[in-house]
Amino acid sequence: MYKNKLLNVLSFCGLFIAVSVIMFFVFKFFVFSVPNGKSVQDDGDYYKQMNKNYIIYNPKIPEYVDFAGEPMPLNDFDVYESLDYEIMKIMFWHSEMLLYLKRKEYIFSVVEPILKKYGVPDDFKYLMVTESGMVNVVSPSKAAGYWQFLKRTAEEYDLEVNHEVDERYNLEKSTVAACQYLNDSYRVLGSWTLAAASYNGGRRRITDELASQKVASFYDLKLYRETARYLYRIVAYKLIMSKPRDFGFNFRDKDSYKMPKMKVIKVTGTIPDLVEFAEQYGTNYKILKILNPWLHSTKLTNSAAKTYYIKVPVDGGRKVY
Repeated sequence: MYKNKLLNVLSFCGLFIAVSVIMFFVFKFFVFSVPNGKSVQDDGDYYKQMNKNYIIYNPKIPEYVDFAGEPMPLNDFDVYESLDYEIMKIMFWHSEMLLYLKRKEYIFSVVEPILKKYGVPDDFKYLMVTESGMVNVVSPSKAAGYWQFLKRTAEEYDLEVNHEVDERYNLEKSTVAACQYLNDSYRVLGSWTLAAASYNGGRRRITDELASQKVASFYDLKLYRETARYLYRIVAYKLIMSKPRDFGFNFRDKDSYKMPKMKVIKVTGTIPDLVEFAEQYGTNYKILKILNPWLHSTKLTNSAAKTYYIKVPVDGGRKVY
């Protein structure tokens, strides 16, 4: 019995030594490898190589920055540091920023004319970037869509929300609702920066904080962290997405995501089967739902005989040009 135990111990020790030797050489090969293929074991040489090949630049903030035509007081130390913080946080999240740059061509082409029509400054398209990254998402608080409306607020601004239709996911309609909300906030608060802050913190909270702190400007308000950061994050997206090369992103317009050519079908009645509806227009259910994410079921009952506009690809095509 003791002999068997001794043999087991020796076998385990031999296996442990063998694995340790293999791991040593693997670690040595990968950890100390450098671009020219030579191994660096000396700490001095290692850090020389790192300093030579790994470079991060500090971003430059323009001397003049505004939001919706309202100048940002960058001479105030806290304002400058807050904006710098958000730029740093965003510009070094490379994959996410590149995705936003790829999405913006199509999304902004829809959003910009609506903002202009309703008299909302163009800078508010970056509020949508801050809210959702220009995709339909749901927050932990159940806010949903491109503009992140709660169900109650969505319905206040005439967006339909039910098990078949959720217009928070309709880019055009939700943008109209966002414009109406922002215009209401501007009328109450008298400032586009405060209107932007209210989109995150709520109109009542911003109004109460202005009164209790006896100030009139967003930049003088002490707010809880998320709302305090909100406007600076919007402006950071504006700066980076307006001039991506100034912040190290070698992005080309031809790298943007494209959508197929589409036509709009006017619907006033019931669609019992969206799969069959898609087939009628030479496409399939998957593409129909991608182009119309506000359709949340396999049918459209439409008992109220409302008018809906459904996008389908021209000639059923999925190619982009």
